[in-house]
Amino acid sequence: MGGNTSLVRQGPGVITGRLLGRLDRLGLADSLVRVAAKTGTNALPRRMAGLGLELSKIALGKSTIAPEPSDRRFANRAWTENPAFRRIGQSYLAWSKTTLDLVEDAHLDWRTGERGRLAASLLTSTLAPTNLLPLNPDAVIRAYESGGKSIAAGVANIGRDIRTNHGMPRTADPDAFQVGRNLAVTPGSVVFRNDVCELLQYAPMTGAVRTTPMVLVPPQINKYYFMDLAPGRSFVEYAVRQGLQMFLVSWRNPTVEHRDWNLDTYVAGVKEALHAVTEITGSPTVNTVALCAGGITTAGLLGHLAATQESLINAATFAVTLLDFSVPTMIGLFGSQPIIANTLKQARRRGLLPAHESAALFCMLRPNDLIWNYWVGSNLLGARPPAFDVLSWNADPTRLAAGLHADFLDMFANNSLAQGTFSVLGSPVDLSAVTCDSFVVAARTDHLTNWKACYATTQLLGGSSQFALSRSGHIQSLVNPPGNPKMSVSLGPAPGPDPDQWLAEAASVPGSWWEPWAEWALPRSGEERPAPSCLGSKRHPAIEPAPGRYVLAA
Repeated sequence: MGGNTSLVRQGPGVITGRLLGRLDRLGLADSLVRVAAKTGTNALPRRMAGLGLELSKIALGKSTIAPEPSDRRFANRAWTENPAFRRIGQSYLAWSKTTLDLVEDAHLDWRTGERGRLAASLLTSTLAPTNLLPLNPDAVIRAYESGGKSIAAGVANIGRDIRTNHGMPRTADPDAFQVGRNLAVTPGSVVFRNDVCELLQYAPMTGAVRTTPMVLVPPQINKYYFMDLAPGRSFVEYAVRQGLQMFLVSWRNPTVEHRDWNLDTYVAGVKEALHAVTEITGSPTVNTVALCAGGITTAGLLGHLAATQESLINAATFAVTLLDFSVPTMIGLFGSQPIIANTLKQARRRGLLPAHESAALFCMLRPNDLIWNYWVGSNLLGARPPAFDVLSWNADPTRLAAGLHADFLDMFANNSLAQGTFSVLGSPVDLSAVTCDSFVVAARTDHLTNWKACYATTQLLGGSSQFALSRSGHIQSLVNPPGNPKMSVSLGPAPGPDPDQWLAEAASVPGSWWEPWAEWALPRSGEERPAPSCLGSKRHPAIEPAPGRYVLAA
């Protein structure tokens, strides 16, 4: 039993080592050095004196410091009722707050400040007492009640994660969900395929459909099916039930041989797919719904179409999409020249960003929720990973081709797409020349794409924009079916240059952004006509049933 306990104690070191191994690549170590240099003569002595005073109060049992009500790590009563645990928890909270305060005291530029906050967050979350078996009352109680079986299960889980998940704790039960069985089950067919993507067409669920089809363009960093989860939680199903002719782009998961695929490659692939949609439906134009990095791809296509004076996209939706990287947001922390140079060197050497590295990178941005929460549940409590559809999707990441990775980094560093200095398929992109109507969606608590940065899209595009602000986070705002009483969306006037003024004038209404989006999309989707009796066309026949082949590739 002692050896097993030692392994569980040492487990955080395995994860911490993997995270620290990425510090220099992200410039986090450098950001901490800058924090120290900025605070060493003034703020640091003051903060350390304050920490010492607080620790004295804690030792005497007179401190009032307490975790935030939302901090689930300290929910057990032992953290307030047991004198030893209370002092341990309060000491950690006091030190953690001091560490985070020092980053703010440094008053760094926003990119370096974001890296400093991330480094401090990784450090403080890793050193939380709740990550260690002897200092986690829930784990101690579970071990006692189970006669040590929870410790044995935790050790087995650690071994499994080292063997099969690069040492990171699993976030989802791998056996609970399967694409095509209980995920991505909206009826449809693959009606077009090229090297880059498959095009799925969904079977109508209404007797009549709108003449202008809708095409969903997901991010290349994830598989598409988070927008087609279980029935009742599927945006695709919701759109089809509104009488829209629904199509979806499913990206191929690139391998080393596709290292040169860049934004031009993906834009050309989407453009070819959209022409297939117009041939199948007989509509000269399409509407698009683009998400996150898929929005960058669609914006590049729109800029190219504007430059070549092609009328292919009638109206465009952008959800949690960054096009203007000058607005401070967490994901913008990657936009420094040393980070980009190092990342490009790695990408060119390997040909792609491996799936497990991209997944770990995004987990690092919210370590308490996406790493240590699962470490405790799986490896300290010995529990099975949760069975939840979104978590299963999140555990199914994709690789990123080096060429596309380089283009994204150029946008991060130089804001080239918004500045009009980026070219797509030989055409300089001027987003102000894009005159189609747009619907822009952001998420109030989005940790990746700050809502004000997403709002900036309304000022870049030349057409009429409508803006909707969901109260939730990055993924939760997208997987957001109507009927959830906890959800709401802010809707307001035509967006002007000041996002705060827009928010002050907006009204919050219960529900999902899906509903106001449908109200916006339907009038822009043409007249009704009888639903087609079969999918595809003579030129583009149905190849195989949805979800297709590309989404299943590891």
